[in-house]
Amino acid sequence: MSNKHLTIPKIFMLAGLIILSAGLLFGLTGALQYIVPGFLKQFLSFEKTRPLHVSAILFWIITGSSGAVFSYLQQSTGKKIYSVLLAKIQCYIFSACIVLIFISYCIGIFGGREYWEFPPALGLPIAIAWVLFLFNYLKSVSGFKNQPVYVWMWLTGIVFFLFTFLESYLWIFPYFRNNIVNDMTIQWKSYGSMVGSWNMLIYGSSIFLMEKIMGVSSYSRTRLAFLMYFLGLFNLMFNWGHHIYTLPTHNYIKHVSYIVSMTELLIFGKIIYQWKSSLDSAKKYGHYAAYSLLLSADAWVFLTLALSILMSVPAINVYTHGTHFTVAHAMGATIGINSLLLLAFASDILMQPPAISNKKFKISLWTVNIALFVFWISLIAAGIQKARWQMSTEKIPFSVMMLEQRPIFIIFFIAGLVLTIGLLLIIYPLIKWPLMSSDKTGKQVVA
Repeated sequence: MSNKHLTIPKIFMLAGLIILSAGLLFGLTGALQYIVPGFLKQFLSFEKTRPLHVSAILFWIITGSSGAVFSYLQQSTGKKIYSVLLAKIQCYIFSACIVLIFISYCIGIFGGREYWEFPPALGLPIAIAWVLFLFNYLKSVSGFKNQPVYVWMWLTGIVFFLFTFLESYLWIFPYFRNNIVNDMTIQWKSYGSMVGSWNMLIYGSSIFLMEKIMGVSSYSRTRLAFLMYFLGLFNLMFNWGHHIYTLPTHNYIKHVSYIVSMTELLIFGKIIYQWKSSLDSAKKYGHYAAYSLLLSADAWVFLTLALSILMSVPAINVYTHGTHFTVAHAMGATIGINSLLLLAFASDILMQPPAISNKKFKISLWTVNIALFVFWISLIAAGIQKARWQMSTEKIPFSVMMLEQRPIFIIFFIAGLVLTIGLLLIIYPLIKWPLMSSDKTGKQVVA
């Protein structure tokens, strides 16, 4: 695809990168408010910056995933998507909703639940946009017989995201809302499964990209790849139970979730490891940015897996639930795995060598990984300290506990600042490159 035109996948990716940049800045502001209470309280208090950050990152994931699926589906089939118009409408609806959501947060209008704290009415156009995505995908795939695994993963991710997104709004009906245990069970179940749905989109795109770099279509039809798919599907359906260990629900739900929890990460990590060992240097350096981001994500797969296993043990989950320990797991998965993989897709879709030198990119990526690791460790430390406070019999005031955590939060903020700078150094050329193209005289013009 030529960089002289902004294709639909590129528009989705660019929109996602802009949203990610905003989300990073909102997150950094929120981190600063931990160590400077009252910072920007009159204009952008913490109860606003937190949902701004969370919603921005979630929309980065679903927007970037949509762009990757559209791009790689076309490359896989060798045909254009069924309807460019429907894809544009989907992107316009997403963009309009994101703007309205950000405005509603800034002026203090909420009304939703965790993840989707905006007024529930704005959930309807998002659902409609996703239905358009599903219809466009189904019409773009000629058939599902003998298809590679990523085609099935994309379909599963799209269908289950729509299902879990609608499920997360069941609370608006009194029948579900009036029973507190059922209400919380459905909410946490929908969020846990929703993560699994966008993992399907991202991991499927990862398999396609690995095959593209390798130049051989082999992994997507192996037993290992399909094993990952079925484990991921099983995970999506059942591993959410570890979110509700603290609720008085049926024990068999918790037992099943404990058995299956995070098995897909282990299989996904194995696929990347085997792929890495089969590449020669020419192939690696021909796709240096995408290759490096994939490897970084692989490292975070195993770090996140280790933390996930700990959190899945009921005796430990009782202590860690609702602490920064859980936030550390979310940040490792969202930034270390999902965002780095999406940035790998963005570098493949948006850039052409030498849009950024390998040396500059290497420095930026090392900055991101080191800062993220310090950021991650500081959250784990804060989580352990809060867990001890929650279970303590000394009844120490919350304000005293937060004051004791101030040194950790300072490290947390500094690491977050360096992490944001490192990510922006990667994001900037990704946004700049597709917007610039050379005419015959070599003059740079906006595409």
